[in-house]
Order: sequence, then C-alpha cells, then structure tokens
Amino acid sequence: MSQIIETIDVAVPVSTAYNQWTQFEQFPEFLEHVESIQQSGDTHTRWRVNIGGQVREFDADITEQHPDERVAWNSTGGQVDHAGVVTFHKLDDNDTRVTVQLDWEPEGLLEKIGSATGVATHAVKDELQHFKEYIEKKGSADGGWRGDVPAN
Repeated sequence: MSQIIETIDVAVPVSTAYNQWTQFEQFPEFLEHVESIQQSGDTHTRWRVNIGGQVREFDADITEQHPDERVAWNSTGGQVDHAGVVTFHKLDDNDTRVTVQLDWEPEGLLEKIGSATGVATHAVKDELQHFKEYIEKKGSADGGWRGDVPAN
C-alpha cells in the first residue's frame, strides 16, 4: 500500500473550502484527472478518472464526515483500491489549510513505477493547486452539504 500526504493553504474561510469539497459532482471543473463523479445518496459516489491515459472507474463511500473538519472515504468496488481523508484546518478567518491523505494500492507496472518515483504524489499536489486556484478565484462554494457522517 502506498501513501500520499499533501497540504495546501487556501485564501478562503474554512467553511468555504469545506463546502466546495463536499460538491463531488463539481470536481471535474477543477480536478484535471477526474472525468466524472455521480453521487447517489449522502455517502455513495461513482468516479471515473483518467490518469496517464488510463481510465479507471470505482465506487467510494464516505466513511466519516464532519462539517469544516474532515471527509473520509473508502473505495468499495471497481478498478481502484484506496482510502483517504481530507482535513480542513482554520488558520484564521480567511485562510484554511487543506490536507489530503491517500492510501492506495498501485496495480500494474506503470502505477507501481508512478508510486515509486513520486509521480502520483506530484499529481495529488497538482490537483490541490487546481482546487486552490478554483476556490480562490470564485471566492465562494458552489454549494455545500453540512450533514454529519459518524465514523464507521
């Protein structure tokens, strides 16, 4: 199992960063490798990603979610085996630190090489930069789900 941990500071209030992150179906607008996400219910999503020309589809369930604090998930089926958590830390009234931790199982030679050489880590870092640019330019979230999902 490989692990990626990346952090970025965004110049928006914690509630704005968190609310945008809960709008999963909007991810393709700012995450380059995400082609689509379909959400069915409060805790189930279906993802289609394209990384290095490799298209993968998988389901993921939200396993824990607390407004302005964290969103955790686990893949439940499909072509990608991973789990992760995004945490939100208020730095001050207008700045937030966003941290992504992703645990994944590289499959095939290309993914194993990408994991070993840091390509996957760089991709996550780039995607966080895209999130930063998107939310700072907008200044507000596209919506927000403020429900609470207790840890399983």
